[in-house]
Amino acid sequence: MAGVARQTQHLLADTYLSFVFWTVLTSLGLCTWYFPLWHMGISGYEVALFSDMAPLLLGIPPLRRLLRRHRGIAVAVGLVGIAAYAYPKPEKRLLAVAIGTAGVMLSLGSVLYEDKVPATGRLDRDIQTWEAGLVLSVAVRMVFQTNNPIWPTMNEANGGWNKTGIVLGVLALADVVTRRPDDKAELYDSKKNDLAAPEPRPRAAWVPSAFGFGALLFALHSMYSDSAIIGRWSWDGYPSTGPQPVPWGGLVITVLAAGFSVGHRIDLTTGMLWWAIGAAGAGVITFVSGWPGFAGGLLLAFYLGSVTRSILRAVSRCPPGRTFAAGLLWYNILVLAHVWVVAYEFVPGGPILRERTWVVMVATMLSIYAGVRAARASLVARPASARQDSIASQTSSVALMAQHRLRGIVWSAVGLGWLAMLIRLPAATRTPTPFHAEQRMITSAIWTIHFDLDNDMWLAETKIIQAVRELEVDVMGFLESDTERIIMGGRDWTQRVAEELNYYVDYGPSPRKHTWGCAMISKFPIKKSSHHLLPSPVGELACAIHATLDVFGRDIDVIISHNGQNENLLDRRLQTTELARIMRESPNPFIFNGYVVTKPRKEIYKILYEQGHIHDIEPRDGDRWCQYIGYRGVKRTGYARISRGTITDTEIQVGKYLAPAPGENITEWKPSYNRVKEDHYPEEYHFPKVFRGKGVRGHFYHVFNEPLYYD
Repeated sequence: MAGVARQTQHLLADTYLSFVFWTVLTSLGLCTWYFPLWHMGISGYEVALFSDMAPLLLGIPPLRRLLRRHRGIAVAVGLVGIAAYAYPKPEKRLLAVAIGTAGVMLSLGSVLYEDKVPATGRLDRDIQTWEAGLVLSVAVRMVFQTNNPIWPTMNEANGGWNKTGIVLGVLALADVVTRRPDDKAELYDSKKNDLAAPEPRPRAAWVPSAFGFGALLFALHSMYSDSAIIGRWSWDGYPSTGPQPVPWGGLVITVLAAGFSVGHRIDLTTGMLWWAIGAAGAGVITFVSGWPGFAGGLLLAFYLGSVTRSILRAVSRCPPGRTFAAGLLWYNILVLAHVWVVAYEFVPGGPILRERTWVVMVATMLSIYAGVRAARASLVARPASARQDSIASQTSSVALMAQHRLRGIVWSAVGLGWLAMLIRLPAATRTPTPFHAEQRMITSAIWTIHFDLDNDMWLAETKIIQAVRELEVDVMGFLESDTERIIMGGRDWTQRVAEELNYYVDYGPSPRKHTWGCAMISKFPIKKSSHHLLPSPVGELACAIHATLDVFGRDIDVIISHNGQNENLLDRRLQTTELARIMRESPNPFIFNGYVVTKPRKEIYKILYEQGHIHDIEPRDGDRWCQYIGYRGVKRTGYARISRGTITDTEIQVGKYLAPAPGENITEWKPSYNRVKEDHYPEEYHFPKVFRGKGVRGHFYHVFNEPLYYD
């Protein structure tokens, strides 16, 4: 019994360390992204992304032997990645994360190498543990609304469990360090009389194996490290054009785990027909929206899970230094390519991959095909060797026990994910209530949030939630909001905002639409919404959400938009002309909240307001450049500008309006620009007092130093 308990303890420790692997790996891009975000281009800190290539050191035999015999060295280095949160300065924190990434990758490489002692099942156990770590990571992020609580961008103030993560990491490290190094050899010696004589096992072709490994790691990281990613890939607006993250994210973790569960069927999973099925799923999720696209993503998840064991076993039979170096270099190239498709304006050679996610997907699937074919040649084509592996696996009772317990861990993690979905479902589906229904008031706002990463490289949704709650906004647009990419952490921050504050949410154009994102939350039912990719022949692709809301029984349209940069006048002219057309052709009252990039009363400004048939919320406000608000068919009662605090470099702009009653004729409504004092209106019409004077958390009324009111 003591031996069984010890083996279970080892499995739990290894699973947690695999969870740490995925935690550190998914945080590396997020922490690196902070620097080019503020530099508005390549900063030099991007070199940290290549810290994951540390396993190339395994090509040095003495070092490889040292790490295999003393696994605790690499494990300890890897834990630096989750201890990085202790460094307040972003530069030091990124360095610690890079060191941690090198550690977790060295740890993976040192165990993912063909065991000298066959017949123990250790290699399969290590692979299954790595898979279990991914499933556990996804489940934990489902509990924490797509955040990982021990990321170095988390702390006590924004919901982090960093200290708990470090304590568990130290306990797992202690288990590794105190583990008897000869347990496996003793097990083999006890069984060797029952096993066939070992034969030299064939090496896999290292080049295709390396490419397959790099592509597999990229695909799992970019699409399945969070349960919401493929749902957001397939989302295309209201009504009902795709699955919501809650509860349908539960299907993602279930299918991924199911794929891992059939990984032992190497003869099946390495076949060409099986790859064709996976490639079909990849094609569907890349090109199709809505539920069919989501189904394609599930098919791809099952395929990737099913081939993971084959590819990693093939990699274990290759020279470790050059195989991991080539595989991780290819992984990094794919990561950069998956950034280049949207960041093409700011990076060298960007136009080559402009809006070409399909190219990245094709390269990924072809690389995986090369990997599985190399695995098939190595693992299936030699019957004697394959039979030896099978006999070894079947006759090792400890190996069977480990497999059974690992399956239990995986499916327990799936159960945890579903439990999180069920617990969160009431909050995700309850009906929002507008703040001032009796007054028929709409409070609408716009804010550019820099991908939910604050000025000190901490996740910002806690601060965003506090500001939105205090503003009592009914409709709010967020720009630079798409965080479902590797460099943004592959997360959906809108889930927490919507659930805690009770809003409907439209995530905006999906990540495969190649924009920086624009999202909308609303207290009013979203009757329909469409996502627009505005004309951008020169620069970055601009996005917009055009939504029709049911506002106290009256249809009112809202646009949330993010236009291009100042350098591209043609883009801004065409984009603004398209926005004006959408507004001009709508018969409904309209509220515009957007990022326009123009000075007041200049060409772009005139296109927006004159051709769009809308009114400026305050034409006398000459201190504007990026964000603008416009309206028609509603009575504007107030306007305020609130400083950004420690979130992003852009302020919050807010407008208050009264909605027309159903059937009320608004054709004669004209805007009034007569300013009145706050006491002209009852208290329900007022802006929050908390932002007066010095305000709170760095948010205060600025420019006018107080809200403006109109009769």
